[in-house]
Parts: sequence; C-alpha cells; structure tokens
Amino acid sequence: MRRKTTKKMILTALFIALGLVLPFLTGQVPQIGSMLLPMHIPVLLCGFVCGAPFGLAAGFITPLLRSLVFGMPQMMPTAVAMAFELAAYGFVSGLLYRLFQKRKIFVYASLIISMICGRIVWGIVSYFLYGLSGTAFTWRIFAAGAFINAVPGIILQIVIIPLIVFALEKGNLIESE
Repeated sequence: MRRKTTKKMILTALFIALGLVLPFLTGQVPQIGSMLLPMHIPVLLCGFVCGAPFGLAAGFITPLLRSLVFGMPQMMPTAVAMAFELAAYGFVSGLLYRLFQKRKIFVYASLIISMICGRIVWGIVSYFLYGLSGTAFTWRIFAAGAFINAVPGIILQIVIIPLIVFALEKGNLIESE
C-alpha cells in the first residue's frame, strides 16, 4: 500500500512538472498556443493514472505554482480560477475512470464529463473573482473562455488523452484501485 502511494506521489509530481513545461512548447505557436490548454493534459492524465485525490492535487497546484515561478498565468484571477478548474478535472477524471467499466467509451465519457465539470467550476470561481475586482463576468466571457477560444485544446484533449490512457491500459501501467 505504501509503495503504491509513493508511486502515485512521484507520478503526480511528474504530471505537475509536465504542466509547468508544456506551456513553453505550445507558446511557440502564438496564434493557438494558449488555446491548446497545455496544463490541462497532464492534470487530466494524472486523474486517470493516479486517481481522484492525486488528480485534484495536481490540478490545484500546477497553475498556482506556474504563476509563482514563471509569472504566467497571471495569479488573479486567471491562475486561481484555473486551480479550481484543473482540480475539478483531475478529481472528476480519476473518480469516473474508477467508477465506470473499463471500456473505451467510458474513457471518453469520463474525459468529457470532467471537461464540462471543470469549465463549470471555472465559470463559478471566475464569477466570484471578477466580482471581487469589480469587473463583470458575463456569459460572453464565460462562453469565450470555456468553449469558443478553447476549441483547439478541447479537440486535442479528446484525441490525445484517450490514446494515452488506452496505451497505458494495454501495458498494464494504470493500476486499479
């Protein structure tokens, strides 16, 4: 049991590190770099691979740590709202992956439900954070931030994350709880 927990902690740290580094790679494509949502991928994978609690931790830590270390994303309101959003991604993907049957369709279902839940959490937290600064958080801002501007990242996540999960399953690299 202790060995399994230590392995998951190490993997979580690896996913956090990937979340810190991937934005540097996608940032080289200014037109769509930030739209690819590079921090989201390792957090979602962490949920699938390590489980809900570790996915939640990776999701909450990654944007805050990246903001502190590199100054991007801006801490308020962006990194704080992302921390809650990504925490929801990591938690929900890990939880649903463990609850659903181990069939390919349910990997997609876990992923899509996680992405929707994360965006709802982002919207709620952003509404409060923008309100604290005296700025209105409108439906237009929500739609643009959660969906319209995120289409390339959403497509990338739906394509790449299941492929990685399937490969890890095939190699018996994802342990069941």
